[in-house]
Amino acid sequence: MHRFLLGLSGLVVSSLLAACSGQFWANALTPRWGYERHADIAYGDLDRQTLDVYVPDDLAAGAPVVVFFYGGSWQSGDKDGYRFVGQALASRGFIAVLPDYRLYPPTTFPGFVEDGAKAVAWAHEHARDYGGEAAHLFVSGHSAGAHIAAMLATDGRYLQGAGMARADLAGFVGMAGPYDFLPIRDPALQQIFAPRDAWPQSQPIHFVDGGEPPMLLMHGAADTTVEPANSRNLAARVNAAGGAAELHIYAKTSHIGLIAPLAAPLRMTGSELDDVASFVKKVASDSSR
Repeated sequence: MHRFLLGLSGLVVSSLLAACSGQFWANALTPRWGYERHADIAYGDLDRQTLDVYVPDDLAAGAPVVVFFYGGSWQSGDKDGYRFVGQALASRGFIAVLPDYRLYPPTTFPGFVEDGAKAVAWAHEHARDYGGEAAHLFVSGHSAGAHIAAMLATDGRYLQGAGMARADLAGFVGMAGPYDFLPIRDPALQQIFAPRDAWPQSQPIHFVDGGEPPMLLMHGAADTTVEPANSRNLAARVNAAGGAAELHIYAKTSHIGLIAPLAAPLRMTGSELDDVASFVKKVASDSSR
């Protein structure tokens, strides 16, 4: 009976997360203790080039820093709606950085990736200001946010343009990300990634050369928004090129359901947060040695 009720509550709250009011309820139920949130810090001069930093109260020396990009089809979303993610990462001892970035319209690809690179460069430069370790800097994201993070982890031109190198990243965690999604059929996405002959430049899988940071690729088997083949294909390409990519496919899990267990009321409904934490801690520990 307990397992049934737990599953039922998970279904209800996951449904809320998928609705317009979902982020409100996820954040309303997010603890306000155990961390300090530093809000609305500018990482650039343009609108939406701001970020929030979540610092655990019991921060350990040399803590990993995880920059998380939210999703929204490159057209919607804001960092204030993802306090539940900042708290989730801080609860595992990580410094979480949640940036806003420009959306369509007015920007198109690669504007949001360029913003992502600037936010990551800011995190790298200021990691120690918050007690973190710049050498343990991870990029992560869900859906379109995972695409942005993946572009930074695969195509070194973006971080290079922000004064960093791809080698400065300790790892990448992608949740339900689109990495290999040609041809583009949605009219709005065709505009976002125009012109058509440049579409290949938007695909993280096309830049894999084996020199990427270690990857954890997570996807729900029941995801009908972003096909699980995106994660399977990227993992296969990275490993074939000599890189390291772990692939976790979660049975009966939807697109929103993959991120739902990061919300405090849903921690017991899935292993996603534990899987992220284990990966980050292992990679950070290995790099320290």
